[in-house]
Amino acid sequence: MIKTTLTGITMALALMAHSPSHAQANAKKELVAKVLQLQQPGIEAMARQMAEQPAMQVMQQAGPALQRLPAERRDAVAKDVEADLRKYAEEAVPIVRGSATKAAASTIGPMLEERFTEDELRQIVAMLESPTIRKFQGMAGDMQKALMEKVVAETRAEIEPKARAMTASVSKRLTPPTPAASGPAPKK
Repeated sequence: MIKTTLTGITMALALMAHSPSHAQANAKKELVAKVLQLQQPGIEAMARQMAEQPAMQVMQQAGPALQRLPAERRDAVAKDVEADLRKYAEEAVPIVRGSATKAAASTIGPMLEERFTEDELRQIVAMLESPTIRKFQGMAGDMQKALMEKVVAETRAEIEPKARAMTASVSKRLTPPTPAASGPAPKK
């Protein structure tokens, strides 16, 4: 009977010892989930940018090609290209956004659990929920736009000639040489 009681006490102590760490692990997982939830807009913005990257590249490549078209066709082709790019984005963005949201839990989540304590995660959640941080993050786009406009304005005079020279050099390298107009080709 004493042996049974000791075994019972030992098991109870083992369960009690295990319970706090289990509760801590659950609390930590809940905090990680909260951080991921608070970061969802940033994850979605990154996904949109990733999904739209191929369309942006096509648009950049299409610009010079459109300029080579006859003026009467240029607007119609530009509208068709724009419609193609918009259709691609409408289809691709939800796919990449869904994947990024799902992958965040299995990639970012474990990193947060491993590298941050429960207290640090609480601090991160508090910081991300702060109205001041939200206001600051809301300004990020405006701040970036203002900075980019200023940099473009200050560097345009120096950069545009360099960009034109680079484009001309690359274009020249990619354009096959034209045969000399010295008369008919020799017969074989």
